[in-house]
Parts: sequence; structure tokens; C-alpha cells
Amino acid sequence: MHSMRYVAFLRGINVSGQKLIKMEALKLHFEMPGFKNIVTYIQSGNVLFDTKEQDSEKLRRKIEKQLSLKLGYEVPTILRTLDEIKTTITNNPFTLLKEGETRKLYVTFLSDAPPVTLHGALDTYKNETEELKVVERELFILTTGIGNSKLTLNLIEKKLGVAATTRNWATVNKVMEL
Repeated sequence: MHSMRYVAFLRGINVSGQKLIKMEALKLHFEMPGFKNIVTYIQSGNVLFDTKEQDSEKLRRKIEKQLSLKLGYEVPTILRTLDEIKTTITNNPFTLLKEGETRKLYVTFLSDAPPVTLHGALDTYKNETEELKVVERELFILTTGIGNSKLTLNLIEKKLGVAATTRNWATVNKVMEL
């Protein structure tokens, strides 16, 4: 069985002064049996690693348990394989952006695909500066500023009934190169 490359997107660390953790320390916490080639990328909590484990639910529980043990608090973790990230990039519904577009693209990774009946649950938050679309296990958000957006993670999680964490488009593309 060959190794697979995963990206662990951690929710809620190093955000507005909360739950601060240095990337070197985080990397050490991922040094568990079966985890190889561990790399962290920027402060928002993105960890890449190789493992032969193919059950991502089992992996997620293992990582969350380890982080809780080491840090003393829960860190919700969302896992994707590099192939899944590639699919996310391909699935981007906002590829045809107008010339001079000032809005930026963000991807909110969801722990599970929300039921189709909930896909429209956030539509009331669309406006002239924000567009959004759920595609499988991702929510794509085109916005002038995620910081001022009404689309907070808590709101997204509540409306879609899943755990979530957001990354900008540059980060999503960068992890493919690491």
C-alpha cells in the first residue's frame, strides 16, 4: 500500500490572537507513527504529511486527539488529499472573473458535503459584493473582504450543519506545490 499526501486544515488557531501556536511546535505534534514528510505552511494551520492510512475519518480523529492532548484544547481538523485539493481547484465556479475584479476568492473546506437541501441556506447572504456557491465539500466565496463578511465560520457551520475552515485561494493553490 503506497502513501498518500494529505493536507490537514486546522480551524481557529492563530486567529486574532487566539490559540497561538508556532509552526515548528505544530510540526512536532504531527510526528506520530505512520506520518512522514511533514511540512507546515503559514500561520493559519496547514499541515501536509504522507501516510499509508486511507481512512480519513480515522486519521482526523487521531490528529484531533493528539492536538487536544498536546495543546489542551480542541482543534477541529479538516483533511483533504492532494488529489481532492486538485479537484477543488478544478471545481472553482468563479473562474470567469471580470477584468479588474477587486474581490478575492476564498474556499471554506467543509467536514462533509452538506445535503443538497441546505445548499441554498446561505443564499440570503449574497449581495453585490459577495457571491458564494457550495460545490461538494467546499464553499467558494467571492468577497471584497472576508474579515468584514457576514459569512463567519460559526454561521456557515450552523447553516450547513458541518465543521468548516476557510483559506484564501493563494493558500489553496500553494499547498499543491509543497
